[in-house]
Amino acid sequence: MQDDDTGRTRLVWDLPLRLTHWALAILVAGSWATHYAGARWTEWHARCGYAVLVLVVFRILWGFVGTRHARFASFVRGPREVLAYLRGAEAGVGHNPLGALSVLALLALLLLQAATGLFANDEIAFTGPFYGWASSEWSTRLTALHHRNADWLLVLVALHVAAIAWYGRVKGRPLVRAMLTGRRPADEVPAGEAITGSRVVLALVIVALLAGLLALAIRAAPEAVISYY
Repeated sequence: MQDDDTGRTRLVWDLPLRLTHWALAILVAGSWATHYAGARWTEWHARCGYAVLVLVVFRILWGFVGTRHARFASFVRGPREVLAYLRGAEAGVGHNPLGALSVLALLALLLLQAATGLFANDEIAFTGPFYGWASSEWSTRLTALHHRNADWLLVLVALHVAAIAWYGRVKGRPLVRAMLTGRRPADEVPAGEAITGSRVVLALVIVALLAGLLALAIRAAPEAVISYY
């Protein structure tokens, strides 16, 4: 059975991309919930952060080696194309020029959030695994940035969700369904622009390597000791 069903729909979004998208949504929600759930959930908060870091770095790499519409080169456009889209120009098959900016901003903030969490501390008992590689002063600064960035990320996520709702209700484009199935109506996707596979094995290899590198880095980090003076 082929991925391309020319009679009804055509495959646009590969499976690794879709799984990453929904896993990040769940992990961000989990990170937020475990942060406010109390100290006993701190370890789960950290685990969510590790997973976010691995998946964000994977998504960045997938933007260069993934399938056609996952690649940044296929959807990231300059200011002229963004303005043209805002004035009513047609978008391509994948992300539209404005949506591309949202993707880049979300990836940047998620990467910053996960990376700063590695060096953060709560000034009581918890420290990120890389705390020992930073001075107490730098850890405090990165912790403050971690907290501020969480607010920026929340605003961006809210805008992202609002845009999806607007596209569904006003423009009649079910973006959620497309990100679940990976497919769009055949009349919206020229046959030459559909993808025929998802490169799942390559994606699994990349994720496994990234997870392994992070685990090795955490193991190699010096033991963290919080100074109270």
